[in-house]
Amino acid sequence: MKRIVILGSTGSIGTNTLDIIGKFTEKFQAVGLTANDNVDKLEEQVRTFSPAVVAMADQAAAERLRARCKGLKTATLAEADLVISAIVGGAGLVPTLAAITAGKFVALANKEPMVMAGRLMQEEARKRGVRIFPVDSEHSALFQSMEGHRVEDIRRLILTASGGPLWNLTKEQLRDVTVEQALKHPNWKMGDKITIDSATLMNKGLEVVEARWLFDIPASKIEVVVHRESIIHSLVEYADRSVIAQLGLPDMRTPIAYAMNYPERVPLDLPSLNLAQIGTLTFFNPDHDRFPCLTLGYDALRIGGTMPAAMNAANEVAVQAFLDRRIGFLGIAETIRRTMDAHKPIEVSTVEDALHTDAWARAKAGDVVNSLSAPAR
Repeated sequence: MKRIVILGSTGSIGTNTLDIIGKFTEKFQAVGLTANDNVDKLEEQVRTFSPAVVAMADQAAAERLRARCKGLKTATLAEADLVISAIVGGAGLVPTLAAITAGKFVALANKEPMVMAGRLMQEEARKRGVRIFPVDSEHSALFQSMEGHRVEDIRRLILTASGGPLWNLTKEQLRDVTVEQALKHPNWKMGDKITIDSATLMNKGLEVVEARWLFDIPASKIEVVVHRESIIHSLVEYADRSVIAQLGLPDMRTPIAYAMNYPERVPLDLPSLNLAQIGTLTFFNPDHDRFPCLTLGYDALRIGGTMPAAMNAANEVAVQAFLDRRIGFLGIAETIRRTMDAHKPIEVSTVEDALHTDAWARAKAGDVVNSLSAPAR
């Protein structure tokens, strides 16, 4: 029995994780759940899974949940064997790092902590003798494709990108993209923030940074290819030019379950991949002109230090401003670029360095958003 804590249990990754736990109760037990402010969803999860510890980031929501769940029996808290980190955005850094410091194995579903302080997280994991398992479908694919092979033999990591819902639009058309258009992902059902990141290709910019720290591979060996069907989730090329890939229908339960039960696999009740039915798999080079956020990701990694943390914070502010209809779609990349241009990076020696940068960049990005959304004089 593996005891699981889920940070961000009411989101897409969290609910899929609980779906797996519910189907394999002989293998997994949910002992702790956290959420931001979705009281209704968390109450439902508490009643179903009876975790020993529940926490909410929003105090008023926590009081409502406590009142609703008064009297429910819960299991005696046991030390968690695995922490699923699925909190959206940079808010996941502190709790994820705390889990590692406490000696917990971590299944990392949110890429932002690794973007903000990847070196620190890996140093702490090595010090504590714990592992960080990737849950992102692309990084899980890389992880699976590297199993049994020597890191020294790796020539390239190739991250696949769906291209999102806006891939076929011209730059002029992108200026007028609506929130509704940007949220219509062709392959994946995800939360709003990550869906917008997919539309801008910032998701891939963040994943390049994450891959660098997860696998200790330099940026020069990390490439991105647009693969519209989302069947090949990523590939690894080796020195002899052999390429190992992981394929499957787009369903996050597969990489979640692999991280949860590594190195064993669980028999998920999902449709099988039928290549003959799919027929054709297509590939394109990313368009850095129409989707500059990918370039910004590479730039942040090249500059290093606190620049990835600044980029990530600016992106979170810009995406929310777009969702709130305060800026246009192209304003997302513009906000990030202006924030990065203004940032003077330092080394990330402590988690406070990343957190101070995060706060600074959010304020700066907010100023940029205000300037972009202000009416012309």
